[in-house]
Amino acid sequence: MSLKITAAQMVANARARIEEVETADAIGMVNNPKVQIVDLRDPRERERSGFIPGSFHCPRGMLEFWIDPDSPYFKDVFAQDKKFVFHCASGWRSAISVATLQDMGFDAAHIKEGFSTWEKSGGPVEQVKPKA
Repeated sequence: MSLKITAAQMVANARARIEEVETADAIGMVNNPKVQIVDLRDPRERERSGFIPGSFHCPRGMLEFWIDPDSPYFKDVFAQDKKFVFHCASGWRSAISVATLQDMGFDAAHIKEGFSTWEKSGGPVEQVKPKA
């Protein structure tokens, strides 16, 4: 099977036209009330690796629906007047996601290297609390 475009090409095309935030700069945004970090990872990834304190969890599969005010799934968090910075594990899903959001007219950025470099760079991590 031959694809018209590979996943790697989709990521490269997205990165060429979106705002990318370096991990160190994103760490500096954690306590900024004008910034909302959004975690696109799967719930199992968050349970395994922890998450950025104050981040909002939006599974990748629901993103466009949670962002769209006309969708029955819309989440009020996305109506706030903040800078939205998305992340996944390595920056691939978030790059494609932010490019899609840009196409929708939603202004956002993403953490270039994703969560993979977060802890190594000194970023705070909170662990998911076990369910009772």
